[in-house]
Amino acid sequence: MSEGQSFASSSLPRHLVRGALGFGALIGSVVLLGVIGPWSLLLAPAGLVALRGCPACWALGLRETLSRGRLERTCVDGRCELRPVDETRVRA
Repeated sequence: MSEGQSFASSSLPRHLVRGALGFGALIGSVVLLGVIGPWSLLLAPAGLVALRGCPACWALGLRETLSRGRLERTCVDGRCELRPVDETRVRA
């Protein structure tokens, strides 16, 4: 993933709503298969759009949303690490 690309949402509630809609649509597409037939599979693409491609992408975005502002990535000599943000530097 490039430096500017992120799976995080702007807020945790927004991310959780996207997850509920996405997983709900995916589960609904399978559960409703016996009730309305193949038409229920039309819910699957909507679920994937809500999850931004895949459930793993949503989970990665949840982690990024939760850690936003609390972790920073530092790279030295080709080695990158995630470290907690120095609170004294943020307040200054």
